[in-house]
Amino acid sequence: MNIQTVLKPLPLLLLCAGLASAASAADIKLGAAEALTGPAAKYGIAIKNGFTLAADEINAKGGVKGNKIALVIEDEQGKKEEAINVFKKLIFQDKVLLVFGPTLSNSAFAADPIANAAKVVAFGTSNTAEGITNMGPFTFRNSVMEADVLPVTTKAAVKHFNLKKVAVIYGNDDAFTKNGYDVFKATLESQKIPVTDTETYAKGDVDFKAQLTKIKATNPDAIVCSCLAEEAANIILQTRSLGMKQPFIGGNGLNSPKLFDIAKDAGDNTVMGSPWSAENTAPANKAFIAAYKAKFNADPDQFAAQAYDAMHIVAEALKNVTISGNLEKDRLAIRDALPKVSFDGATGKFAFRRAPAKDGKEAGYDAQQDATVNIAKGGKFVVLK
Repeated sequence: MNIQTVLKPLPLLLLCAGLASAASAADIKLGAAEALTGPAAKYGIAIKNGFTLAADEINAKGGVKGNKIALVIEDEQGKKEEAINVFKKLIFQDKVLLVFGPTLSNSAFAADPIANAAKVVAFGTSNTAEGITNMGPFTFRNSVMEADVLPVTTKAAVKHFNLKKVAVIYGNDDAFTKNGYDVFKATLESQKIPVTDTETYAKGDVDFKAQLTKIKATNPDAIVCSCLAEEAANIILQTRSLGMKQPFIGGNGLNSPKLFDIAKDAGDNTVMGSPWSAENTAPANKAFIAAYKAKFNADPDQFAAQAYDAMHIVAEALKNVTISGNLEKDRLAIRDALPKVSFDGATGKFAFRRAPAKDGKEAGYDAQQDATVNIAKGGKFVVLK
């Protein structure tokens, strides 16, 4: 049987209708480079879930101007070299319109320059270190910088616990935790809170008792912890085993169920700032939480919420973009449309703000969003009042 005999029975009208349908709708291919394995998977999987939930909702409503979102998700393992490889694959092989991720700021510093060189938007949903958006005009993020959150968090904790002096511990080989420390250091100086001791640790460390014993000897009123959730949880547990009862103050790296999976109630009185709270009763957040629980049989966290909102932000931008089929032109069009988007979603009211240029280099866009200060009570974060 040859091709002609296959095509011959098809009515011309039906064939034309099929071609018209194919021409009127297409997939909008979006890439996501996230840590789905390794220590950062506690963030990356929640982020993947947030993207998936939002894309499914958008597609169920007809997509964007009749075009369905097609997600291409790759595991960058929370490693800089893997983030670089995944970005190259998504941009040059899969030819995605835009890349979400990577999960950690360390990886973003490695991979985002590739996207900027290729003139493809790199949209971070969990990168909060200073300098991310200085890498170029195609770098965007809806994750609020630690520089915006930590001063508010520290001020609230000082007032709540009547703190007079604190000790500090932080990871000294990670861009996120190092930047958090820098912000905390400047904040404590500006708020005139003395630091009794500063200790560091490295990735992979599990025994912090030497550092905590030194901290204990200085008798601080609280411990400032610029850490990721797993390290923070172990630090908290080990302080309690040393008889230390001080509250903790941390950044949004602590805003993960992993903290309570490990620390349990020992994490009570940990104060953390974040743009998202499960206690926010706004309709958009309530709908997000309910939909997430229904789809994944789990509670969402900040990172799922930020990914969910990011997908909707991109969808809003795409409403003002005509997909031409010229990839270079379409990538530039989405980049130009994003800064104009304002959105009220699971994380509240959001807009972009242009990052200041550095060293004469054009910068990208940061999140303009208010922080909520939370405190751990009974194995979960609640709004600090």
